[in-house]
Amino acid sequence: MKLLSAAQTREADAFTIKEEGMSSSDLMERAARAFVGWFENKFQPTQAVHIFCGPGNNGGDGLAVARLLQQRNYAVQVYLVGDNSKASADFKLNLERLPQEIPHQHLKEKQDITALPEGACVVDALFGTGLNRPVSGLYAEVINSLNGSNLTITAIDMPSGLYTDSQTPAEGAIVQANYTVSFQLPKLAFFLPQHEAFVGEWHIVPIGLSDSFIAAVETRLYFTTPQDVRHLLRPRKKFSHKGLYGHALLLSGGFGKMGAAVLAARACLRAGVGLLTIQVPATGYTVLQTAVPEAMTLADKHRRHLSELPKETDKFDVIGVGPGIGTERVTKTALGQLLATASQPLVVDADAINIIGSSDKLKGQLPPDKVIFTPHPKEFERLVGKSNNEYDRLYDMLDFCRVYRCYVVLKGNNTTIGTPDGKIFFNTTGNAGMATGGTGDVLTGIVTALVGQNYSLEEACLLGVYLHGLAGDLALKAVGEISMTASDVIDFLPQAFLKLQA
Repeated sequence: MKLLSAAQTREADAFTIKEEGMSSSDLMERAARAFVGWFENKFQPTQAVHIFCGPGNNGGDGLAVARLLQQRNYAVQVYLVGDNSKASADFKLNLERLPQEIPHQHLKEKQDITALPEGACVVDALFGTGLNRPVSGLYAEVINSLNGSNLTITAIDMPSGLYTDSQTPAEGAIVQANYTVSFQLPKLAFFLPQHEAFVGEWHIVPIGLSDSFIAAVETRLYFTTPQDVRHLLRPRKKFSHKGLYGHALLLSGGFGKMGAAVLAARACLRAGVGLLTIQVPATGYTVLQTAVPEAMTLADKHRRHLSELPKETDKFDVIGVGPGIGTERVTKTALGQLLATASQPLVVDADAINIIGSSDKLKGQLPPDKVIFTPHPKEFERLVGKSNNEYDRLYDMLDFCRVYRCYVVLKGNNTTIGTPDGKIFFNTTGNAGMATGGTGDVLTGIVTALVGQNYSLEEACLLGVYLHGLAGDLALKAVGEISMTASDVIDFLPQAFLKLQA
C-alpha cells in the first residue's frame, strides 16, 4: 500500500470531490462519520467528550464529530481556539450546523484555558495535517495544558503540531495523543520511532478516497499489508524435491556465540530452504550437528573464529554471513575474500555489517544488486553514518542503497526496507516482545532461505520481514511480550506461513 504526503492527500481529496460530484463538506461529513464509528467502539457515552477545534478544516472535522457524537447521546463540550475570523469555509459551515444544545467556549487568551474534569475524553482537532510552522502562542498553551492533563487524547487524522512529512522543529508544541485516527491511509510520521509519544496507537478509517487517484499517484513510500505479501508466497508443486528450493550457506558463529548460528540455521530451515550448510569455527561443530541435525556442518580450520570460505562456494545459491562471527582479523580477511569472489546473493548481518562498515575498501567490493544488509540501528550507523534525525536516516539509507546498489533492512518497530531503485517499505507486523537477543539472527535465516528459493531480493526482504514479525505476533499471544525469546519466533514460523496461505 502507498503512503501519500500531506500534499498528495489534499490532491486525493480534491480528485474524489470532483470524481463523485460532491462538495468538500460532504467529504468532511464522511470523514467525521468514519471517525465517530471508531470512537463509539472505543469510548462509552458515559464519558464526557471535550473537542478542541482550530479554525481550519481539521477544526471543521472536530465540529462535525461533535454534532454526530451528540446525536449518539455523548455529552460534548466544544472549544474554539484562536481567531476564527479567517476560518475555513467548511469550519464555518459546521459551526453553523452545531446544535445549540452543545456548549462551546471560545478560547482567545491563556486565561480562558480551564482545567478539564477527571475522566473526560479529549479530541484534538486543532491543526491535523495542515501545519507548516511550529505551534506557538495560545495554541501552544492549549496543547501544553492538554498534555499535562493526564486525560486520554484522540487526535483526528494527525496530532496537532506534528509535521506529516518532515522533521518538526524542536521549539513547537505537539499534542501527545494516546490514539490517532487517520483517514484512508497512515502518514509517514506514524512509522518513525521518534514520534511514538505523540502519535500513540494509530488506526485507519476508510473515507472512500478515489482508488484511481491512489493507484496512479507516484510515491516511493509504501507500507506492507497481508494482501501485499500474500501473493508473493509461492505454493509448492506436487513433484517437488529439495533441489528445487535452494542450497544456502550460513557463515556464522564464534566462540561463545554459537547460539547465533543455531538460531539462524533453525530459522533458515523453517523458512523452507531445500538444503542448508553451516560453516562455524571448529569448536562449534558438535553444537551445530546436535542442535540442527537437518543441516550439514563444516568446521573452520580455526577453533574459535571463522577464518576461511568453503572450497566450493559456487554450489550455493545464497550465502548468509554475520551472526556471531566477531570482528577478528582472520574473519575480516575471509569476509573480504567473500565479497571479492561471491557470484551469488549475500545476506549480511551483525558483525559482518560492522566489519564492512569500518572499511571503505570492503564497501567498494560490494557486488551490485546482490547484497541485503539487515542492521539494527547501531549497526546501520556504523555502516551508513550517524543521521541527524529519523527523516534524515531514511534519506541516508536511500543514498546508501543507490550508491552501492544494495538493499537495507533496518530492523525495529515497523522495520524499514530500502531498495536500490529508491523505494522505502515499512513493515506492519511485529511487537515489542521481539526486542530480545537473537531475533535478528532469526531474520537473517528467514531472508537467506527465501533468497535461496529464488525469490527476488526485494521479495525476500518484504516477505521475510513480514513473516518474521507475524511469527512474533503469533508468539505474543502464547507467551506475552516479557517472556518472548528468539526461539519462540522460530517455533511460530510454521503458523505464520499457514496464516499467509489461508
